[in-house]
Amino acid sequence: MHLWPARLYGLVLALPLTVAGAPSSITEPVSSPTGKQHETTEPSQTTVTGYAGPIGEAASVVNDPPTPEHPYYVPAKPNGLEVEKPNMILFMPDQLRYDAVGAFGNEVAKTPNIDAFAKEGTRFTNCFLQASTCSQSRCSMFTGQYPHVSGHRTLLNLLKPWEPNVFRSLREGGYHVAYLAPRGDFYAENATELGVNEYGFLTDQTLPDFPRGGFDMEDKNSLWNRLFYLGERNASMAVDYDEVLTKGALQWLENPPEEPWVLFLPLVFPHLPFMVEEPWFSLHDRSKMPIPPPPEERTGYTPRFYETLREQYGLERANASVWQEVMATYYGMVSRVDDQFGRVMNKTKDQGLWNQTVTLFYTDHGEFLGDSYMIEKWPSGESENLVHEPLIIGGAGLPENVVYEEMAEMIDLVPTLLQLGTVNETYAHYGKSLVDAMHAAGRGEVLPHHDMAYTEGGFLLSDEPLLEQSPFPYDIKASLQHNDTALVGKALRMRNKEWTYVYRLYEPDELYSRLSDTSNYLEVDSSI
Repeated sequence: MHLWPARLYGLVLALPLTVAGAPSSITEPVSSPTGKQHETTEPSQTTVTGYAGPIGEAASVVNDPPTPEHPYYVPAKPNGLEVEKPNMILFMPDQLRYDAVGAFGNEVAKTPNIDAFAKEGTRFTNCFLQASTCSQSRCSMFTGQYPHVSGHRTLLNLLKPWEPNVFRSLREGGYHVAYLAPRGDFYAENATELGVNEYGFLTDQTLPDFPRGGFDMEDKNSLWNRLFYLGERNASMAVDYDEVLTKGALQWLENPPEEPWVLFLPLVFPHLPFMVEEPWFSLHDRSKMPIPPPPEERTGYTPRFYETLREQYGLERANASVWQEVMATYYGMVSRVDDQFGRVMNKTKDQGLWNQTVTLFYTDHGEFLGDSYMIEKWPSGESENLVHEPLIIGGAGLPENVVYEEMAEMIDLVPTLLQLGTVNETYAHYGKSLVDAMHAAGRGEVLPHHDMAYTEGGFLLSDEPLLEQSPFPYDIKASLQHNDTALVGKALRMRNKEWTYVYRLYEPDELYSRLSDTSNYLEVDSSI
């Protein structure tokens, strides 16, 4: 798979949305962060019974564990740890840029807890996501399959009950899986209960409006609206989705199950709108925020969606101080995430769980944040600011203060978690475990991993009827995808340590040097 020539891979990208077995009807609603009651599902090796709630009516699904005769069965691999089946914490912010974390080289960002964790584990500097938008990226990383293989290429086509995924494999492998939130953006109706033992907030909560409350509805096209910026929010909004999730995790860790467990914590921050309360709002000096280079500094071919989005949003109205304001607010949101992560890590240590628990810190995608005078993200964007993954893994005796620079992909998450948990592999995936690479790096050795990392996105012109419709403030973005679908045409980005090559179905190719131009601003002649 990883050795396919780009043009051959491009032919695969030209296949229609439903070719990989995904149903043609894509109607699943995105889960909303309401104050839903916490749910538990009884563990069973033969039948899993669901429950009534926002994700759907009760369902009974036969769930027989795969046997060694299964065509994709691979026996569990040793994890190299003293603990055969360590606990796992998966801490997952939403829309976090790789370079917004101090441990990954940002001298302005204030992320002391994440930085400290990086010194206690392995930091991956060349890990990349397989999609630049929420659901597509999550479905890919939790199945270990590229989006075009599984068919999960749109925002609303989520994992179905019959589709395998890493949480289901971990549960079948003896883990108690707790998912302390009512969102995740990857499970469709009736699928969650097959992969988890616990689901939802631990307590009833009334949460602030999410995510559209607070915009100026009288002037929808104001600059701040089109920058998705709301600024300082009232302290009363501090008890939001992420804070309830964090408090639930702290409560849960005081009395975890006796069997090995997985605690999945999917946050909302720093996903826009850009807003945060004090002390985070004023934490970063606006004057010290780096000013993004203007679009005029780009060389070579620039995909059409850049200029079109800037024009439609009116982003030419933003000057340097405006971008610095947005950036400082975003960094404040990241610092709030850092504080919540630190509280979870401290609780893990205070409860004596650190030596038996592996923690993974990672995200689903990044954010333009002013680069090329752009904001938010785009399905066929795939630039480093959108898909460079700030992955850190540590705890339970894994090597400390290690930097791994080989190419990695987030589809590697599946085999990595299964090897860490000494769990059999039971379905087809395209990832490669990072566990042995971490141990080798801890010994000062470099274990080769992938030659390249792939990211894909976008659509065929004929896919237009399947694309989502969105209200304000995503109205312009959604309308453009319907009215000019070539703007979001299929694209593939291939990276190694030296180069980034971009194949676009409806636009010219691009080639960038990663050694001299990690921002993908200065295009090299792609004909060489």
